[in-house]
Amino acid sequence: MSLYDDAVLVLKQYEGHGDQDELSRLYLDHLAAHPDGMWKACRDGHVTASALVIDPERGRVLLTLHRKLRMWLQMGGHCEPVDATLAEAALREGREESGISGLTLLPGGPVRLDRHLTPCAWHLDVQYAALAPAGAVEAISDESLDLRWFPYAEVASVADDSVVRLVEATRARL
Repeated sequence: MSLYDDAVLVLKQYEGHGDQDELSRLYLDHLAAHPDGMWKACRDGHVTASALVIDPERGRVLLTLHRKLRMWLQMGGHCEPVDATLAEAALREGREESGISGLTLLPGGPVRLDRHLTPCAWHLDVQYAALAPAGAVEAISDESLDLRWFPYAEVASVADDSVVRLVEATRARL
């Protein structure tokens, strides 16, 4: 199965999430119209994968101060040819941007979808949550200006609404 096929399957299985149904249909319509819709080269927009790194035992999330966007965000980005699935892409992005090798995805598939305009194109982000192992030590990547753990209650004071909604949805799934 290709990454494209996996994305279609994941998005079809994601339907039924109430307020997210319209967005999942938009993603599926985009992929149907754009066979290259998984890749950055698709200028009409592309599917991306992200992972909110969470430490439930300590009640906190790890956010990155994105080098280009200068915003506190979850780890994530463009899919790459090495990615067999969206889940693997999210996990790869989480590991690369957090420096934490022992991340595991929260079961149950994506936590949320979020469509947002970036300097390169529309990102049709499929958002997962990744559990940090006990004693995890983060390391800043080249894509970050900073990397910091935030208690759940502080996220709204540093991040935008999309990150706040992702934290809320992740906590609800826990």
